[in-house]
Amino acid sequence: MRVPLKRRVYELLEQGAVGNFASLLVDRVLIALILVNIASVILSTEASLSRLWGGLFVGVEVVSGLVFTIEYFCRLWVADLHPPYRGMGPLRARLLYARQPFAVIDLVAVLPFWLPLVAGDLRALVIFRLLRFLKLARYSPALRSLASALASERRALTASFVIIFGIVLSAATALHVIEGAEQPEAFGSIPDSIWWAIATVTTVGYGDVVPITGTGKIVGSVVMLMGYGLLALPIGIVANAFAREIHSREFVVTWGMVARVPLFEDLNAADIAEVTGLLHSHSADRGEIISRQGEPGNSMFFIASGSVEIHLDDRVISMHEGNFFGEMAVLHRTLRSATVVATSRCRLLVLDGEDLHRLMRRNPSMARRVREAARERRAQTGGGDMAPEELIGGEVREETGDSMPDTLQKSTSQRDGETE
Repeated sequence: MRVPLKRRVYELLEQGAVGNFASLLVDRVLIALILVNIASVILSTEASLSRLWGGLFVGVEVVSGLVFTIEYFCRLWVADLHPPYRGMGPLRARLLYARQPFAVIDLVAVLPFWLPLVAGDLRALVIFRLLRFLKLARYSPALRSLASALASERRALTASFVIIFGIVLSAATALHVIEGAEQPEAFGSIPDSIWWAIATVTTVGYGDVVPITGTGKIVGSVVMLMGYGLLALPIGIVANAFAREIHSREFVVTWGMVARVPLFEDLNAADIAEVTGLLHSHSADRGEIISRQGEPGNSMFFIASGSVEIHLDDRVISMHEGNFFGEMAVLHRTLRSATVVATSRCRLLVLDGEDLHRLMRRNPSMARRVREAARERRAQTGGGDMAPEELIGGEVREETGDSMPDTLQKSTSQRDGETE
């Protein structure tokens, strides 16, 4: 089925499917262009480099300006496909989307290219050209998490800065009273004294303004020692909020993977959260056999990062981040339907059947819903540990002897020899 152009543009720019190479390529190209553009802006301010490579810098600006302009208008065009704006008219959806932080950043990235064409050479716009680095936040979950952490702790951060300002003002007032007569040029007024107080509280200590009286030195020493504790206050707030945000984001992603499993899709949010809490992490190197066809299994796997290949009798299926396999093994210790091999270093989240059974014994209502779902799906697996839904979305190719990794071929040959 042919995908409409608008939907395809939306998937490339905003919401590509897991493992979508085209969407990943677009993201990588835009990131590279942002980095090249920032480097060009910085280097162009050096006179010798500007004379030597001026044409190249102009070319980079023209290309990046045109690409960022096309990107911005394409994002506006597909705005009504975003889940929050579906059902609205295209105009209203685009107006609401244009007010979002990322859309404003995209606009700021475009304006420095077009404004000089209208108003002449505006050298001050070099600052706005450098603000294009903010576009990297769209492609970095860590930067988005940091922004969320700052937003969530804005009241605590405001309080900490109020405390710091209060200490600065108190120190400046004390030094004005103590040193004002001795050094009127440095401490003759409270505004003059604030410069010394800020440099001392932040432990910078430029040394251009220092107390010379004994009492002033004692006050300065106390302020210096207090500075370390005052700086640690907002740093601790941000660090704790950032760690909490990262943990919450990882939990939401993991929760979403569990909720997509047909065996658990009828559970409520609290039950899915309990199942999510049972997962433990397992790392697999490239070429490592994760599970072997025909062997008993009692666990299922979620791919948190990396990729694996599922070797069935007639085909090989490549699976990537966000996929899962081995659903039925957690309840029935079924035989493995396929051999699964890591094709890159990957991190797997493993749900052990014994852990799930213990949870079900503690939660009979959840156990009843899971067993009902398992009975309905048992026929679909043919007695194995995989259902057809697990294999949808993978890249399929026909199975051949040469397609198996060397470690798998060797292991298979050894097992066949032992059988003989």
